[in-house]
Amino acid sequence: MTLLTHDRYCDEIARQAGKVEELLTAGADLGATVPTCPEWTLEDLVLHVGRALWWTEHTVRTRARAEVPMDQVSGVEGPGVRGDAAALAQWFARSAAAVTGALRAAGPDAYAWSWMGRHDAAFWARRMCHELIVHGVDGALAAGRAPGAPASEVAADALDEWLEIVEFVQRALPDGPAKDLRAPGRTIQLHATDTDPALGADWLIGLTPDGVTWRRGHEEATAAVRGPLASVLYLFYRRLPLDAPDLEVLGDRELLEFWLAKASFG
Repeated sequence: MTLLTHDRYCDEIARQAGKVEELLTAGADLGATVPTCPEWTLEDLVLHVGRALWWTEHTVRTRARAEVPMDQVSGVEGPGVRGDAAALAQWFARSAAAVTGALRAAGPDAYAWSWMGRHDAAFWARRMCHELIVHGVDGALAAGRAPGAPASEVAADALDEWLEIVEFVQRALPDGPAKDLRAPGRTIQLHATDTDPALGADWLIGLTPDGVTWRRGHEEATAAVRGPLASVLYLFYRRLPLDAPDLEVLGDRELLEFWLAKASFG
């Protein structure tokens, strides 16, 4: 596993934010329901992501030592008017420029509080990169478009981070949904079919009595999913179903359904 550089994460934040902005300027219906987050409209989705970017900008720029209440962050109020795609796009563009500017100015090692216990700007660059990728899928689906695929190394890193989050949540929230992700003797194999073997886009996940473990590697497993890397990533973020046409499910399908039901955060 190799993390991307800090600058690469910042570049990806700008790139993925640009895709969201393009949806808005191309005339997507702000009132359209987001199929993967049905409690939101497209406008709600963009406001959610933009507020996360403004909050992250504030956290990094101020070198926050503790969680900052959202109402103390400038910019999170949104464009000030609902239903105006141009105003929403401009506000969202400012949020992306602000967070990338703060992250680049801070550098990866600057202190910045985080909920996951790693308190540096590098954590937030990586987190916002992947946040934008996944919610970009939501936005594309709401606009009736096919989701795009991030670069393979970015998608692989996003899957690594997702598994790290599952591990962390299981430890930090012992009574949360992930507490049941234990199935002694059972394993899940993820295999990307469209990447250079040098990338190592294979993951072996163990559901041990002590909690989830994982590593890069290819082995026989209780259940397996094969398909394009982006589709495997979107499946594990529950943006695609198990029966998506480009995914192949092998072995114990119920184990995969169990995982997807219990890893139900994010």
